[in-house]
Amino acid sequence: MTAAAFLPWLVVAMLLVAAVQIGRRVRLWRGGKPATVDWFAGLKALPKRYLVDVHHVVDRDKSASRMHVPTAGGLVLACGLLGFGLVPAITASRLYWALVALAFLVMGAGVVLEARRRYPRALPRLSLGLWQRLPVHLGVFAAGGFLTALLAALGNPLPALSFVLFFPAAAAGLALAATTASGPMRHALAGATHLVAHPRPPRFEHQAAKGDTTGLRPLDLEADKLGAETPADFAWNRLLAFDACVQCGRCEAACPAFAAGQPLSPKHLIADLAAASGGGHARPYAGNPYPNERAIGGAAGMHAPIVSPDGIVHPDTLWSCTTCRACVEECPMMIEHVDAIVDLRRYQTLELGALPLKAEEPLANYRGCDEPSGRPLYERTDFAAGLSLPRIVERGEAEVLLWLGQAAYDLRGQRTLKALIQTLNAAGVDFAVLGGQERDCGDLARRLGDEATFQRLATANIEILSRYRFSRILTADPHALHVIRNEYPAFGGSYEVVHHTAFLAELVESGRLAPASLAGRTITYHDPCYLGRYNGEVEAPRALLDALGLERREMARSGKRSMCCGGGGGAPSADIPGDTRIPDIRMVQVKETGAKTVAVACPQCTAMLEGVTGERPEVKDVAELLWEAIEAGRRKPAGAAPTRELQPA
Repeated sequence: MTAAAFLPWLVVAMLLVAAVQIGRRVRLWRGGKPATVDWFAGLKALPKRYLVDVHHVVDRDKSASRMHVPTAGGLVLACGLLGFGLVPAITASRLYWALVALAFLVMGAGVVLEARRRYPRALPRLSLGLWQRLPVHLGVFAAGGFLTALLAALGNPLPALSFVLFFPAAAAGLALAATTASGPMRHALAGATHLVAHPRPPRFEHQAAKGDTTGLRPLDLEADKLGAETPADFAWNRLLAFDACVQCGRCEAACPAFAAGQPLSPKHLIADLAAASGGGHARPYAGNPYPNERAIGGAAGMHAPIVSPDGIVHPDTLWSCTTCRACVEECPMMIEHVDAIVDLRRYQTLELGALPLKAEEPLANYRGCDEPSGRPLYERTDFAAGLSLPRIVERGEAEVLLWLGQAAYDLRGQRTLKALIQTLNAAGVDFAVLGGQERDCGDLARRLGDEATFQRLATANIEILSRYRFSRILTADPHALHVIRNEYPAFGGSYEVVHHTAFLAELVESGRLAPASLAGRTITYHDPCYLGRYNGEVEAPRALLDALGLERREMARSGKRSMCCGGGGGAPSADIPGDTRIPDIRMVQVKETGAKTVAVACPQCTAMLEGVTGERPEVKDVAELLWEAIEAGRRKPAGAAPTRELQPA
């Protein structure tokens, strides 16, 4: 018997070892809460989810794509072909062994590309430890399998050499199989299962509403425990998701908190959550640590608290997150980091009252006056003195209901709202506001984990809105847009909600507004996370800026891959210190474009970017730029040439 004849049985042995190992994780997953999974639909969709959806994200990093396709494809193909080798008649064919050798050769080519990413020095975002050994195990398995199969294809001229080559391949193959419970190969089996049993199946449907893929799920306030304290408090398919992590570090590279030196790495957080259910891991993957890492006790277990100075995740890690979803957008395995973080925050807030000190004030204000700022509701329209600002209570209906939001209480935000209101009046839009009947939408409360306050505000706002007739809700706040559009429906409030950039673009396109050209001015546009990533609106703001004749320059990070300003998710309220500020990093990216103005479309982004000190580009909301163009059109004499921005010599 030749050594090649043992290759099919090696694959069988690898599968048995992997089955035993993955069985250990399955027992842990089953310790989570029940979850409804459409297994038939998930299995049917798996080829597309893996080959199209996952590969679409993987392909953003061309070197990773070029490495992953031949490595994974060659491994699966080689093992699949060897499965047929259990039939003795097939192994007698030299052509068969030539095909097996070719599959191993393809795999080996991928391993070489993978090794280049790790040796002599790994990419900074990659994990080390067992992952650093992965190319060695894959390479030995591929080389030994290739040479053993090649000798069989040549008629086995050197049988002794064939056996010498087989044993290293067998050792490497079994080592790979052994890591399916607590090592790198865990992601292969857990990842495929995760794609089948994903907690948000609409993410894979290209026609699905963005709210189905980004809106937070309601919390049952009558439950015995509110939020997630231990691994057992997560649904079983979320525990599965943590095991699907490939430790690629793309989430880490995109995370604004990590870039600012705050104690958060989404990659390490998911690794910690995966390890928490298994009793801890002492960080075997190494790589970049949490920036300014806090000391922890490391206590772990299926029923051990996760977030605690004595646990496996420090509280400061949890509160550093801006909920911008950049990590989710970049994850090739479609893991929902933000959902896990909010679930953990809910327990800290609702059960323990363990919030950062500064975050206690806005939540206390919510309880006193339904506003995080502590301002009375009746003052919401004070800024609009002298403007035509109809109240819907006076007439009962309007075509458009303008949701003012928190910007109405902020001097800088009021400038944006004034420009928007003046523009709506100039276009003859039939609109009105709730005025003193408008409570806060509840976004901040929900992201800080205070689900009870959010649900109370949502229910109250929905009751008020039910009293009036309107076609659409218009808002300049992407956070309010997201919450009302995507999260209020779970409480009985379904509305058509439009962002002011999209609405104003409609007015310009339809000819209801005739702004003058602002040609000669250079501008870059900052995509708000809750508008671009959460709701997919990246074209309307750009179309409006282009209609004004501005020279638009894109930042390196833009669109759905834009960098957060640092203002979301309650991060300013939590105020976890780092090495620098997130908006300072973003402003550097703005300056790199050479633009004189950065256009914004969110009051929180405006506040964060205008808070950057020193010489910087001007910060203007898109509505302000449009109103400026409208006023310029009113002043400009007929036939006058457009003014141009002075450029330095």
